[in-house]
Amino acid sequence: MPRIAGIDLPESKRMEIALTYIYGIGKVRSRFVLREAKIDLDKRAKDLTEEEAKKIRDIIESKFKVEGELKSEVTAAIKRLVEIKCFRGMMHVKGLPVRGQRTKTNARTRKGKVKRQITNKKIVKK
Repeated sequence: MPRIAGIDLPESKRMEIALTYIYGIGKVRSRFVLREAKIDLDKRAKDLTEEEAKKIRDIIESKFKVEGELKSEVTAAIKRLVEIKCFRGMMHVKGLPVRGQRTKTNARTRKGKVKRQITNKKIVKK
């Protein structure tokens, strides 16, 4: 099982997809890295040699911020928005969508499950 940027890549997946398991690398960056390393996109992770894994590791470390470094940068950016109390920062604090989406309806991913109010039933006496 190849280990790149502290992540164990799934063996059965194609390298193009396996690299996307690393935080900060999507399909486009994955293709870029594999082309730079001159590795076939359809090659399986289990078929990767140590040399090829080292090439991939070197390219990722030199050109991209991934995993912990990227996560801390994103967290710091959100913290700065909250500290300066801008609109985006306040939306982060409230747990609402940040990028201008409507919140009257939808936004369930950020707001959580719908909280239904239980109405009092009228008791009929006979």
